[in-house]
Amino acid sequence: MYLLGFDIGSSSVKASLINGETGKCVASSFFPKNEMKITAIQAGWAEQHPDLWWENLKLAVTEVMQNAKIPASEINSIGISYQMHGLVVVDKNQQVLRPSIIWCDSRAAGIGEKAFQEIGAEKCLSSLLNSPGNFTASKLKWVKDNEPELYSKIDKIMLPGDYIAMKLTGEIKTTASGLSEGILWNFRENNVASLLLDHYGISSSFIPEIVPTFSIQGELSKPAANELGLAAGIKISYRAGDQPNNALSLNVLNPGEIATTAGTSGVVYGVSGEVKYDPFSRVNTFAHVNHSAEANRLGVLLCINGTGILNSWLHKYAGSSSYSYEEMNNKAAEVAIGSDGLTILPFGNGAERVLRNKNMGARFSGINFNIHSDAHLFRAAQEGIVFSFKYGMDIMKNMGIDAQVIRAGKANMFLSPVFRETLAGVSGATIELYNTDGSIGAARGAGIGSGYYSSAKDAFASLEKLETVVPDESKKAEYEAAYNKWKAELEK
Repeated sequence: MYLLGFDIGSSSVKASLINGETGKCVASSFFPKNEMKITAIQAGWAEQHPDLWWENLKLAVTEVMQNAKIPASEINSIGISYQMHGLVVVDKNQQVLRPSIIWCDSRAAGIGEKAFQEIGAEKCLSSLLNSPGNFTASKLKWVKDNEPELYSKIDKIMLPGDYIAMKLTGEIKTTASGLSEGILWNFRENNVASLLLDHYGISSSFIPEIVPTFSIQGELSKPAANELGLAAGIKISYRAGDQPNNALSLNVLNPGEIATTAGTSGVVYGVSGEVKYDPFSRVNTFAHVNHSAEANRLGVLLCINGTGILNSWLHKYAGSSSYSYEEMNNKAAEVAIGSDGLTILPFGNGAERVLRNKNMGARFSGINFNIHSDAHLFRAAQEGIVFSFKYGMDIMKNMGIDAQVIRAGKANMFLSPVFRETLAGVSGATIELYNTDGSIGAARGAGIGSGYYSSAKDAFASLEKLETVVPDESKKAEYEAAYNKWKAELEK
């Protein structure tokens, strides 16, 4: 039997089909081949129409099935990973009322901060584990305040993955993990966060039926099966936000385990068994995919917004624009640890939560025109991103998450030896690199949720480790000195 996984991103939609027995990916595809459009009507806004996700999902599934050449009847189940924090609103006929306000839209930041002050920091953090911030609940409050006529037509609200599940099954459901990422879950009461909804004057009737993350959540309907070219009745048995799902894809499920990504954003995601929070809400705590009332499994998430865009900016504008990313990585490796005194603070993509929502911009410091070249810029950028990880990981350490082993997919910036060696060197953790991604993780999750796999251990028995990077103790002092110089620049 086969398992199908979807990863609904803001850049593209990816589908992967894996052989359930071997765990091997037999076909994979993504659409669009260029980045999906994000509409910004005003500065700080970011919207996508959910129809975009569905249309690109159909294209990806069609290509996967053409390449896989297997009967659709052999697909056991479907899992969904999705961009976190987005807001989708529909009427009683399941019609989308407006484009989704997606994760990188910052219009509701002031609303969340005002609620944080009015409800009280201690009350918010002890119940919600986060400030309401610029998350889904605050985005819905923005719609209520600014689009009252449209708001009056809302029947249900959803996260992006819930919308895709609705299109697949015709049923509107959500998960506790998903609600927690929208700051719509009260960890004290183990229920919907009426504390925040009541403050915003929002009816709890908007919240869909809650189902377990791993469970048979519905079946592929005949209309959806016809659109996708699949067989009706396939079980939908897993859904999770992209970062919890990335952790799942790396078999990061237990307290103390850590997953990282360094693509569009840079994320460190650690699992805790204790209900804890950062008093300044610089890192976010959500219900992990295997969280339950009986066993706490909380995902503590550090996000650096300026990660991918810094590397992309240098790729476009520094030195020769003909450099490939691999050539940039090779040139960075020619430069010594510390980049000969050049430091870069990678915070040029809006407010950073780890800096208490300050929008400080990127900074290049210590440039010496006589010695520094584009190679120094490439290394300093990679070091700056890693050092921002280290800065956030120290906050996580105070919450009881001490990185000994960090797992990541061998992709994006983890393709760079400088990046992964610097992360190992400055954190003291061993880096394990795997051959997996979000859509493959969602497929494995589907196998767990449908009962195809007897356990997570069974599901990840075939997970392939590609490389291990061990900290070089002989260079420990050099990495520490470079990090301390970077941190001093940050704290000026």
